[in-house]
Amino acid sequence: MTGLVLKAEPVGEYDKRVVILTKERGKLAAFARGARKQSSRLLAPTCPFSFGQFGLYAGRNSYTLTEASISNYFEALRKDFEGACFGQYFLEICDYCARENNDERELLKLLYQSLRALSASSIPKELVRYIFEIRTVVINGEFPGLPDEAKWQDSTRYAIHHITTAPVEKLYTFIVSPQVLGELKRLADFYRKRFLNEPFHSLQILDTL
Repeated sequence: MTGLVLKAEPVGEYDKRVVILTKERGKLAAFARGARKQSSRLLAPTCPFSFGQFGLYAGRNSYTLTEASISNYFEALRKDFEGACFGQYFLEICDYCARENNDERELLKLLYQSLRALSASSIPKELVRYIFEIRTVVINGEFPGLPDEAKWQDSTRYAIHHITTAPVEKLYTFIVSPQVLGELKRLADFYRKRFLNEPFHSLQILDTL
């Protein structure tokens, strides 16, 4: 399956339990036997941010990860504390929103493109965050439109139209003025608190940066 590791946690002495957002089956949890051993070929592929192909087989009660071929580890994020914090926040949102056996292809595409945007220096990380938050609400089918539309700048309304309608691959192709960025922040906060009302731990860290 094609997917991206959202989180990993130790199980027992040598194993890991990983949560993967997959194109084919939505969010899946799987056990990786021996993945914590330094000699294991599953040690690196079971780290968060790892994107690629995963070999899984279904047991009676759970999946087991048997192999992985990773095409992108997002190394730039792993070396950038601020970028890693933003990225971890995105992973946490996807873990909250995604469901097993759901069609989560759009969410996976959004996550992948958003991590790529975080890794680049051409777009502010705060803008990446607001775009990601708003588009996640759209993918969940809960976007209500602009609240009190008359009070927003024309550039903000144009940005929202782009964020909510553009192909995911074209999302991160613009920057905005500080004034518009401030309005996007207010809108993203409004949508997040209304539709993603969860105490995301990584967001608490982000708010201290």
